[in-house]
Amino acid sequence: MKKTSSVLTLLLLTLAVYWSIKSLMPSYTPDENKSETEFSTDRALAHVKEIATEPHGVGFPGHSKVRSYLVSELEKMGLKTELQTGYTAGDWANLSKATNILARIKGTGSGKALLLLSHYDSSPHSSHGASDAGSGVATILEGIRAFIAKNKQPKNDIIILISDAEELGLNGADLFVKEHRWAKDVGLVLNFEARGSGGPGIMLLETNRGNYNLIKEFTKANPKYPVANSLAYSIYKLLPNDTDLTVFREKADIDGFNFAFIDDHYDYHTANDTYERLDKNTLAHQGTYLTALLDHFSDLELNTVRSLKDSVYFNMPYFNMVSYPFEWIWPMLYLGIALFFVLLILGIRKKVLNGKDILKGFAPMLMALVINGLVGYFSWALLKSLYPSYTDMLHGFTYNGHAYIFAFVLFSLSICFYAYHKFQMVKTPNLLIAPLFIWLVLCTFLCVYLDGAAFFIIPVYGALVALYILINQKNPNGFLLLFLGLPAIFVLAPFIQLFPIALGIKMMVASTVFTTLTFFLLLPLIIRYRNKRGLAFLSFLLFLGFLVSAHMNSSFNGENPKPTSLLYVLDVDKNQANWATYEKVLSDWTQQYIGKNKENPKDLSKNTISSKYGSGFSYIADAPIKEIATPLIEVVSDTIIGARRLLELNIVPQRKVNRLEVFTNETPITKAVVNTIPLSEYYLNNRRNGKLVTHYISDNASTSLQLVFPASETLELTFYEASNDLLNNAMFTVPERPEDNIPMPFVLNDAILTIKKQRFE
Repeated sequence: MKKTSSVLTLLLLTLAVYWSIKSLMPSYTPDENKSETEFSTDRALAHVKEIATEPHGVGFPGHSKVRSYLVSELEKMGLKTELQTGYTAGDWANLSKATNILARIKGTGSGKALLLLSHYDSSPHSSHGASDAGSGVATILEGIRAFIAKNKQPKNDIIILISDAEELGLNGADLFVKEHRWAKDVGLVLNFEARGSGGPGIMLLETNRGNYNLIKEFTKANPKYPVANSLAYSIYKLLPNDTDLTVFREKADIDGFNFAFIDDHYDYHTANDTYERLDKNTLAHQGTYLTALLDHFSDLELNTVRSLKDSVYFNMPYFNMVSYPFEWIWPMLYLGIALFFVLLILGIRKKVLNGKDILKGFAPMLMALVINGLVGYFSWALLKSLYPSYTDMLHGFTYNGHAYIFAFVLFSLSICFYAYHKFQMVKTPNLLIAPLFIWLVLCTFLCVYLDGAAFFIIPVYGALVALYILINQKNPNGFLLLFLGLPAIFVLAPFIQLFPIALGIKMMVASTVFTTLTFFLLLPLIIRYRNKRGLAFLSFLLFLGFLVSAHMNSSFNGENPKPTSLLYVLDVDKNQANWATYEKVLSDWTQQYIGKNKENPKDLSKNTISSKYGSGFSYIADAPIKEIATPLIEVVSDTIIGARRLLELNIVPQRKVNRLEVFTNETPITKAVVNTIPLSEYYLNNRRNGKLVTHYISDNASTSLQLVFPASETLELTFYEASNDLLNNAMFTVPERPEDNIPMPFVLNDAILTIKKQRFE
């Protein structure tokens, strides 16, 4: 291969990788003067700015302010709004009083309605909720405004549901589906969500049936930048991640689309989820989805989107969405396997392939896979040992996480280049057999166990065609080989960065292995580069460069602050008080209270107030006893009927509180009703760690408990009552956090927590 051609194809290969990621979403440009009938990112941003002025979780002062703003904005458009309020506990026994905001645009037809969905509550207690889900609410507000400006009445009714208490257990959606008269009218849902503050919006389906018609109509709607694939859909169904849309699917059998962005995951549920940190490109991307799908589905007979068939689907530059029915999965695999064996026989007959060199070709392949797999697998453990403070980022994705992705991808490339440099004496066609074999084995495995990833066979076809060319030509055109490698780049390259972004740096192994597997499919081109050793060295130098960059940005600062936590815990029965923290590596701010005499929490972390990842306290220290008012526990009634005991309690706060959590001992609870809401029998039989209910309290409301349990048993209840006012409570002098600290997300924080037990013998 000529030097000029080699350099040019390598440059084009690099540009193709860049384009495979860059083309996923639009680039923001100021557009506040856009036509009134078009979606404007700037106008949507104005809504985000208002929504994210302050934290606005359920029960916090900012919550009602955001609700009033949203009602006002909907009414400015000429829409009649309605508020739906009520208690609900969802499936997780997280009780809250949700207030949903509703509006409806009347259509000309009588078919099912299209529902636009996002939630307006932020995560308690410090998140500003700009991305999650102020961005979704703003997208809907601006999208509806532009739609109304067109003066075109849709065929279907359009219902706007800005739900409440999503962060607490999908409570607002649960309330709507169970109790609102409009729920029965809904035929399809478009839900806008976020799990970070940037990156492309990824489309994820929710359906109890097949996705064939949903994908067909999504493709017809023709959003400009679709980011969707059936692998993500298959993985999403396996993970315990739910959105408001899950409630519609599970409890009302209503299909829908999620549109959620997940990059910059470190901002999720934190005080950094602000207007300033929301990626404007991302908001523009969400707008492209809503604009296209609102126009399409508001005029489509929504009963037609139901199907028993499934599609394999994925996005590619230029083609946008590519899909085909599941019935093609096995024939396409069989075709790939058949082509492989035909080419194997053809190569042997032409004496281009031989058994000895084919076996040698397994050596560099296994060398690259094993080394890169092991390095990727142990990378997170190694990084945490070098930088222990990373353990306090419960997201599992650090501020410098992107630098680590680049670093380990480059390390994987250096190993691949070096492995094939060592075996460059083996003729190229022989080196391709082992990677193609492993790819076909992988595709077979995916067809059996993860059929949503069956489209991985498509880049394999490109490599098979390249093998055919190499069998028949000694010096094929490098640009042709590059062209045949483009499917591998466009289909697989986005996954290399997606897995650690979505699942944390602990999944770096997916990036290193995907890089290696993609490299294998590009071998027909890459193996012809003469200076693979030089490319290996260059890749390794860049790997070191990104590691240095990551190290330089490994410490916390005002832009990338350290998550910190502090609680005051008063055990009323023991008359004992402690400072407690979830931090593994204490900040200077926390050390003021959890100092050198810190202890392991032992019993204090058992059955204590719950957290998203099951985190327990890391350290405790003695604290002074304060006169904290504890809840008044009133026994309303206590009756024994046969073998059952019926107990009714009323727990009344005696101070301003945000949360009450009730745990039980091992006594079985056969029935539980909380503020008139019955907890499901399934939940009561599968409770974890003894938790009975969490009440996220609004307006300092009391908690009514009606319990049924065996009369022969002794019931012990533990009441954990918390207020998020540690930093501004007059009894304490805890200073504000420094600039390089933020409250740790996913755990109770900045709280005064009381523990009180009561036995019923």
